[in-house]
Amino acid sequence: MTDNENKLCKILAYLEKIIKDKKSSKGKSYTAELLSQGTDRISQKVGEEAIEVVIASNNKKKKQVIYESADLIFHLLVLWKKLGIKNNDIAEELLRRKK
Repeated sequence: MTDNENKLCKILAYLEKIIKDKKSSKGKSYTAELLSQGTDRISQKVGEEAIEVVIASNNKKKKQVIYESADLIFHLLVLWKKLGIKNNDIAEELLRRKK
């Protein structure tokens, strides 16, 4: 695994933990609020972010694609948390497809 791949794995694990902590907290963070709004709202945010990635890509704006992709990944992680899906569940599915 390269340093960059390792960095991505670490940040995804970190975000998974942060989202879990926000879910169990009674704070007023964006993440806690989003989780409290339910699956439909979180799914809507995932869709919005995916569209923003597509628009940035069509406009060939690399920095904007990176920025919007980070938003998309974050909102996917929130959705997975709401549905009880762990990062490892996705990793296992991706590895299964590799075969």
